[in-house]
Amino acid sequence: MHPYVLAVTGASAQPLAERALLRLLERDRSVHLILSRGAHEVFRAEQGLSVPVEPEQQERFWRDRLQVDRGTLQCHRWNDQAASIASGSYRTKAMVIVPCSMGTVGRINAGIAMDLIERCADVHLKERRPLVIAPREMPFNLIHLRNLTALAEAGATIAAPIPAWYSQPQSLDEMVDFLVIRLFDGLEDDLAPLRRWTGPIT
Repeated sequence: MHPYVLAVTGASAQPLAERALLRLLERDRSVHLILSRGAHEVFRAEQGLSVPVEPEQQERFWRDRLQVDRGTLQCHRWNDQAASIASGSYRTKAMVIVPCSMGTVGRINAGIAMDLIERCADVHLKERRPLVIAPREMPFNLIHLRNLTALAEAGATIAAPIPAWYSQPQSLDEMVDFLVIRLFDGLEDDLAPLRRWTGPIT
């Protein structure tokens, strides 16, 4: 299986990204991880985490924090546009941006690649590879909706992390799992067991 690109921007939903990374590595997947500059700030502000910027240190940080030694993890600086994943000739399975800020959505839609995340998104669109965008904003204004619509028309999947209760979650932790697993369903990758809808209880 080709590697995933997992991108994290400065929107408020970092636990979803962290859980996605954990589940991917547990399933022995290969992951290229990019944190935007804003993502580093949100990790610090909301979770008290100082995630290293230097790629090798960041990889050790995630390995230690998640306590997982499976899979392959390669971290990238947000501004490293010479990275392997910045080229369309580098094969990947898909790119997932979770959470995705509205600023990132707008720049991708405009074809502006100011950092590695935006460049990789552009690559996935031009190469017709899966691009899953998990926008984290509420409510959406008309500009947000138009940008998201344009990206959907260009081939991206818009998968807002919206909770559901039919799985009868007993904790926030279970809800985070549900949202992350559903993000990867469209990529035909079962990251973990999930109680799925089978019809009404009779």
